[in-house]
Amino acid sequence: MLPMRRTLWVAMLGISYLLWARPLPDTVQEHTVVVYQVPGRYAAWPANFGIWSWGDEILVGFQSGYFKRQTPEMHPIDHDRPAEDLLARSLDGGETWTTERHLDLLPPDGTRESGILIEGGGKPDRDCPGGIDFSNPNFALTARMNDPDSGTSRFYYSLNRGRNWEGPFKIPNFGQKGTAARTDYLIEGKHDLTLFLTAAKSNGKEGHVMVVQTHDGARTWHFISFIGPEPTGDDFAICPSSVRLSPTSVVTAIRHRHWIEVWRSDDNLRTWTFLNKPIPDTGKGNPPSMVRLKDGRIVITYGVRVPPYEVRARLSQDGAQTWGPEIILRTGAANWDIGYPRTVQRPDGKIVTVHYWDESPEKDGYIAATIWDPGH
Repeated sequence: MLPMRRTLWVAMLGISYLLWARPLPDTVQEHTVVVYQVPGRYAAWPANFGIWSWGDEILVGFQSGYFKRQTPEMHPIDHDRPAEDLLARSLDGGETWTTERHLDLLPPDGTRESGILIEGGGKPDRDCPGGIDFSNPNFALTARMNDPDSGTSRFYYSLNRGRNWEGPFKIPNFGQKGTAARTDYLIEGKHDLTLFLTAAKSNGKEGHVMVVQTHDGARTWHFISFIGPEPTGDDFAICPSSVRLSPTSVVTAIRHRHWIEVWRSDDNLRTWTFLNKPIPDTGKGNPPSMVRLKDGRIVITYGVRVPPYEVRARLSQDGAQTWGPEIILRTGAANWDIGYPRTVQRPDGKIVTVHYWDESPEKDGYIAATIWDPGH
């Protein structure tokens, strides 16, 4: 943010407070469209796969498996029939979508992600030769995991907006018992990229967020830091979502078992300071998606897995130091099995929040996009 603009935000702090206090119906206008819905299929977890945008062109990943009713505590997916890792693309800012199935994203036969068998037939993981041009305007990277506990991770990349993919390439475990990669990265230069991973805790269970970097286009990777202390007991720190504020400052939102935390680094990722818990209770837990808007504000979107089961958002005027009131984007799902959003901003300023949703215990879960106006 430019110095003059930063000064302007400080000068308008009192006005900002009044804006936060306005009733939500006056500040948020939204509508929701279906991204992917197929009878007999259970579709979920956009947060695990990534979202990318080039103007009004948006690409998002998710998983589609066979619907199978389980106990109320479990996802209604058949773990032993192969699920598909799919992409959906919009060319009109998220208003309409087409589904894409990419053979070059298939993992090897027998691969399981979080215990779910994935359609195989793909190449085995291999070392990356390096030299990837991360500054290519059509670049996209997706990171995948084999197991949330002591597993391994891989990545694929594209230089043509996800129409073709190279990979899978190995992500090292950096001396940890395992890693569980979900897609969260910052492009730092032509051959420089920061990747946020989840490492296994010392007991082999998920998870503890760590930061790694490459400076040679992904031929080699280097450990930089852990974010916060290792969670204790049955808690975990997973599913990071990160925003760069300046050449030296980054904020990262992290999912814990029942809440979401935000941490900040002001020495370019080497040490971290706890900021706050913008979402103190997500019920059964849900990942954050954090985006810096064109006007400098930060938005965080997330699912809440307690009645009335909602997808919500909060906005920050001051680099995630403080947050405005919760904004309800969708409400009244059939059960807790919702959320996992990924969010982008359109050129016209509106926000597209892709998530999964369940309207009835007897219906299949589906992928949707809520398009909403964050105001000014």
